[in-house]
Amino acid sequence: MTATAAAATKGRNAGRGTGLLSLFTLGATPSGAVRGGLQVASLLIPLLAWAAIASLGLVDEKFLPSPGAVFRSLASMAESGILFQDIVASTGRVFAGFLLATVLAVPIGICMGVYPAVCALCEPLIAMLRYMPAAAFIPLLIIYLGIGEEPKIALIFLGTIYFNILMVMDAVKFVPKELIETTLTLGGRSRQVLVQVVARYSLPSIIDTLRINIATSWNLVVVAELVAAEVGLGKRIQLAQRFFRTDQIFAELIVLGLIGFAIDMGFRLLLRLSCRWAV
Repeated sequence: MTATAAAATKGRNAGRGTGLLSLFTLGATPSGAVRGGLQVASLLIPLLAWAAIASLGLVDEKFLPSPGAVFRSLASMAESGILFQDIVASTGRVFAGFLLATVLAVPIGICMGVYPAVCALCEPLIAMLRYMPAAAFIPLLIIYLGIGEEPKIALIFLGTIYFNILMVMDAVKFVPKELIETTLTLGGRSRQVLVQVVARYSLPSIIDTLRINIATSWNLVVVAELVAAEVGLGKRIQLAQRFFRTDQIFAELIVLGLIGFAIDMGFRLLLRLSCRWAV
């Protein structure tokens, strides 16, 4: 064993012997039980801190309701059916706008990553459009599409498609050129290169791109519902603010967080099932 290898082994053994400190050793991987405990703690610690602050009366309950008050408000909305209607309305708008953006963004991004000419043609315009705040288009969308569901879905579409295109393009650019050249050398056609090499190699990164960018859709649907909506989580937050119902606002925010967490877990599961070779 060389001196370098011996020193590395000694360092690893020293890290294992320091208990909790070993979790923060560079490259250390916690066990499944430890990882689960840390994940539970990340949720439990803020909840306990919130309950302690509320019970001690450090903040007026009008501004910081207790977890119990928020839970009662959540239960009341669930019993009345309002919560279910809001969830269905907001989730439908998010998936409609984001799905439409994804269907267009993925093939455009792949083409931009593979063909430099397409990239040169499209990237300047897309790079400029993505810096325009999607919320700034709300007046035009209302003028063009009215106050129904169309402007809300269009807002989500505009707010996510440009980021999806550029991030998919970047993922495609990391496909090793050797894979493409080998496929062409073996007689592969352009379509086979795109579908069987580029798309498959980039699929894990594309799924991660969608997982990250769908959060933007939820931000935008709340903004859209604040402007013009009859039902929806964002609309309910606006109504609660009007009547100073902070407990209801907290309840709606928690619902938004839980839905987002479920969607995130869904994308992670999709990644494991479709790209087992990459995880």
